[in-house]
Amino acid sequence: MRRGSRLALRLLALIAAFAAARSEAQTNQVQPPGNQNSLELVDPKTLRVCADPRSMPFSTQAGEGFENKIAELFAHKLGKDLAYEWYPQATGFVRMTLMQRRCDVVMGYPLGDDLVQPTNPYYRSAYALIFKPGTGLDGIEDLEDARLKDKRIGVVAGTPPSNNMAAAGLMARATPYPLVVDTRVDSSPEAMIHDLESGVIDAGVLWGPIAGYYAKQAKSPLSLVLLTKEKSGPPMAYRIVMGVRRSDQDWKRELNSLISANQKEIDHILLSYGVPLLDEKDNQIKE
Repeated sequence: MRRGSRLALRLLALIAAFAAARSEAQTNQVQPPGNQNSLELVDPKTLRVCADPRSMPFSTQAGEGFENKIAELFAHKLGKDLAYEWYPQATGFVRMTLMQRRCDVVMGYPLGDDLVQPTNPYYRSAYALIFKPGTGLDGIEDLEDARLKDKRIGVVAGTPPSNNMAAAGLMARATPYPLVVDTRVDSSPEAMIHDLESGVIDAGVLWGPIAGYYAKQAKSPLSLVLLTKEKSGPPMAYRIVMGVRRSDQDWKRELNSLISANQKEIDHILLSYGVPLLDEKDNQIKE
């Protein structure tokens, strides 16, 4: 990644941190009595979630993903019905769902993306290298390891690890998978895991929650290494928030309270799907 891009990324992170701190200060202000978010929500009696209909392990129309389960938990805690606005999570997702007031919350969003107003983070994870154990890659900690030089590595094009792979000279033999697909008919992670299990590629690099889920579902054991020890390039670990509209201040505060009060239950759901969770020191959180 060029220096200008790195500086832009750091600036974006600083802006996001400042916005989060300001939002937290607003959260601590004394609020007037009564339900103040009724005008902010599409339907105050229903938790309306913006979600992808086919994007495991996050969400599916059948309610199989961990974001579905967290939405169910929150609906129960709020004493509300649960409803979804389904739309493939690709270009136009936020514009066609949240911003059109067809729903009130995106359950998983990276902190620092200014398309939405973020809640407090509810988990932190990292990109991961995934491979079959006993294939000469055990003990690898970063993408600069010499043992990767002659390996065929799958990577989702345009994701942060592709910069590190390029810097380490790994792209010549890499197998790219598309970043933006219509998830109703295609899945880059599923394709990558299939290629890994069938021997088309030797390893893959995926966002941790996806890698952890598919490693848990795999027919044969797969090893997972979180890329938290990269020496250069963009960050590999990210905080995940819920996204609401910029105008929905009271609704954001209510979600922040739900996250804080139910963090243990949220962690339990995430861990049950194989999501690798990290604390702020990159230590893995276990149940």
